[in-house]
Amino acid sequence: MTALPILYSFRRCPYAMRARMALAASAVQVELREVVLRDKPPEMLEASPKGTVPVLVLPDGRVLEESLDIMRWALAQSDSLGWLTHDDQNLILATDGPFKIALDHYKYPHRYGLTDGTVHRDAALAHLAHLNTLLTRSLYLGGARPAFTDIAIFPFIRQFAATDAIWFATLPLPALQSWLSGLVGSDLFASIMARYKQWKVGDAPVHFP
Repeated sequence: MTALPILYSFRRCPYAMRARMALAASAVQVELREVVLRDKPPEMLEASPKGTVPVLVLPDGRVLEESLDIMRWALAQSDSLGWLTHDDQNLILATDGPFKIALDHYKYPHRYGLTDGTVHRDAALAHLAHLNTLLTRSLYLGGARPAFTDIAIFPFIRQFAATDAIWFATLPLPALQSWLSGLVGSDLFASIMARYKQWKVGDAPVHFP
């Protein structure tokens, strides 16, 4: 039997979410190893000493340590949904960079010595408004169907919205809210959010998707 790539993942990590969504869309099967972040397996740390998820270890020994690299690798194997037709790297970098920094300060203010995160929450609104404007032109950022850009950005917008769902629902961002609701409610997202127990050496392999 041919060895499968090994994916170290954590269910609630947004970076791991987007990697799993691309793997599911490509139907490229991997061995999934669910990680508990406070108890990282030595096997993962040996492959990727930086200790963050996701990590994909390929059968030839190559290691992909960045979620966007994992997404692009998976879709290079099979992209039947045409996700790679829309890969807006500038928009993704803006989300992964300034927006993610604001999100972390908003969601976890005490980590940064803040009383609350409202200043950073409000700073993130310009990015959300820009996404909303783009989404008034089409259902998804790349057109009528989700594509790479949507999936790369989506988990972070979901995390922002969930921090105060009642407040988020009051924002005048109907196109963005509809986009988010559709992705959260999609069969694809449901399929990648199954719960798995923490992986331990000797466990039977868990195949994903």
